[in-house]
Amino acid sequence: MDALEHLRRLCLALPEVTERLSHGEPTWFVRGKKTFVTSADHHHDDRRAFWCAAGPGIQETLIAQAPENYFRPPYVGHRGWLGVYLDVPVDWDVVADLVEDAYRVIAPKTLVAQLDVRVADPSDLPQSSAHGDL
Repeated sequence: MDALEHLRRLCLALPEVTERLSHGEPTWFVRGKKTFVTSADHHHDDRRAFWCAAGPGIQETLIAQAPENYFRPPYVGHRGWLGVYLDVPVDWDVVADLVEDAYRVIAPKTLVAQLDVRVADPSDLPQSSAHGDL
């Protein structure tokens, strides 16, 4: 599966997420308003990546541990957002966790609570939305 399609499936599996182009790149929004993940395909260089919201300290920690996989993205990096390269070997379980964490940073508490219920009981998920199907 193409990296963008894999990323798309992870994002759209979360409650009330929509996708549309923003600055020429596929971008995922919570309730159509707040961005939590955006594709970054050759936006400022020749690398394939995505940018995502991240909790305090995550950006610095991951970049220090694996600079070949992570970077500080332009425009939003100063707010703690994380850049994740997709043109290197990708651990999609880690990416799934980063996408979910980005959602949790941006989404309102009511949607995070819905996600917590889904995570606690994955049998409530439609088959096509479960992360295991990716």
